[in-house]
Parts: sequence; structure tokens; C-alpha cells
Amino acid sequence: MNPLVSVVVVSYETRELILTALATLRAACPAEPYEVIVVDNASTDDSAAAVAAQFPDARVVRLADNVGFGRAVNVGAARARGDWLLLLNPDTEPVGNVIGELLEFTRAHPGHGIYAGRTLGVDGTDDGHSVFGPPSLWTLTCFATGLSKLFPRSRRFNREALPWLDRATPVRVPAASGCLLLVRRSLFAQLDGFTPDYFMYNEDLDLCLRATAIGASPMLVPTARVVHVGGAASTSAGKRVMLLRGQVTFLRLRWSPARAAAGRTLLLVGIAVRAVGARLTGRAGYWREVWRQRRTWLAGWPPAGGLAPIEVVDPVPPNPRGTPQPSADSH
Repeated sequence: MNPLVSVVVVSYETRELILTALATLRAACPAEPYEVIVVDNASTDDSAAAVAAQFPDARVVRLADNVGFGRAVNVGAARARGDWLLLLNPDTEPVGNVIGELLEFTRAHPGHGIYAGRTLGVDGTDDGHSVFGPPSLWTLTCFATGLSKLFPRSRRFNREALPWLDRATPVRVPAASGCLLLVRRSLFAQLDGFTPDYFMYNEDLDLCLRATAIGASPMLVPTARVVHVGGAASTSAGKRVMLLRGQVTFLRLRWSPARAAAGRTLLLVGIAVRAVGARLTGRAGYWREVWRQRRTWLAGWPPAGGLAPIEVVDPVPPNPRGTPQPSADSH
């Protein structure tokens, strides 16, 4: 029997985190048939071998190079058999039966195509990052002037973060994070998956907006929750540089050249303001490093046309550090 859900997890140097994520997912004992597909982005920490050993039912795909999040998801989706794709970050711990909660919601509220969960901090509170709005010249102006930072709860000055949204209530949202995202596989295929120009960040925004343009309407499912460690493989400055590269790539692909140029200028001003503030206060020094790397992030990610083909390396090699014993139970 084919699975109803294909859980796709992209891993990069997150061996212990992904083992915990998959163990927590399995412990929930979902009644619905599902499969797990792990796409390993050329990790050097034996992630692929450890997952293959501890979760023998999982399908592990090793890539020769780190191709980023979206392209790796596309590799996993191409091998999926389920009606639904569930994207799950390796640095998450599902709270309860995430698969069951999402599928129950799709049956009660069919036809939306995309369903988002909630991401929680380690203290159990909603971190506010699972759903968000698209950028505009106004939101980037608020970033450049610091208004979004000064008034984080303002509907006027911090529109991308949706601070007014009641995340405990089912509601339509403009876009959702790929950290915990359920999408109908046929819709994902219709959209040709994630746009390959994005190495990381903003590919989920791009997907949701393209899906909405053809009739989907992303929904927030409050009962589907994960604890998100977040940023496990990135330094503060490194993560922000990647975030900015994703934002600039979105502007390049989805805005007119003139509007995109204005957007880049506003991002540049916003980072300059934060770097000056960091110098004056001696705090948040990573902004100074982000400013120093402005040439990198202002270029965005390289266009997909110049990317090398994805090379899959199989089978999974033995784990030289000692293979963990397969778990006795399975889904």
C-alpha cells in the first residue's frame, strides 16, 4: 500500500538533531501510512549512515554536493509516493502526532493545497516564524528606518511578521515556512517544485505565492506544532547573510528591475543602520560582519542556469564511528 504522506527531511551536518527529530516523529505512532525520505546534502558528520542504520525503513538519498534546501527537497519529492509531501526540518521535534493533526485538518478543510504548522521555541511559546507575509517597498522601508524593530507588534510597521495574527486559530496566511509544511504532491509537481535559484531562504515564500496565483490558499493549522531549535548549522552573521541572499533573489525573480533595485537599496540602508548601531553600542556585532559581506548578499544566489546538475551518491556508506543498532519499533 502506498503511503498517504511522504515526509521529506533535508539534512546538512545535523546528525544528532535529525535522529531526534525522526525518533520523535515515530514515537507519535501516526495511524496514517507514511514514508520518510531523508536527503543528505553531502554532510561530513555521518548523518546519512546514522539515519540509514537507526531508521531502516527510511529512504536515504545522499547528494555529492550541498545543493541547498529547495533543490534537495525537489530530489526527495521526485522519489515520493504519497499524496502529500510533509516538509520537516531536521532541527525540529514534533509535538504530538503532527501528521495526524495535519491530515485531520485537510479532511475538515479540503482544497487549500498548502497547510502550515506552528513552530515553537524551546520554552514552548510560538516563535512567530512559521507564517509570514511577502515583502513590499513599504515593509522594506520600515526595515531600513528601524520602524519594524521599534514597533514589532505594529500592524502598520511590521507587516511581514503578521504580529496581529492569532496563531491559535485556523486562518489563511500569505506564506508559510518550509520548516513544517504540508503540500499536496500534485500541486508541488504542478509548480515544478521549489525554484532552484534559491540555495536557502525565501524559496517557501516563492512557492506559496506561486501556488496562490493558481488557486491555492495556504492555511495555518494551530494544532500541528514542532519545537524548532533553529539555526543549528549557521552562525548569527552567516545565517543573516544567507537570509539576505534569499531576499535579494526573491526581489530579482519576482519584482521588476526598478522595484528590485529600490528594494536592494532599502536592505542596504537597513543593514548599514544596524551596523552603525552595533558599533556605537558594542552589541549585536554580527551586523558589522553582515555589512562587511554586503557584496555577497547584494548579489543574491546564483541564477539556476549556472548551477551544476545534482549528483546522487548511493548507496549509503558504512559509518566509521560505529553503526547504531536499528530500533526495535517502526512505523
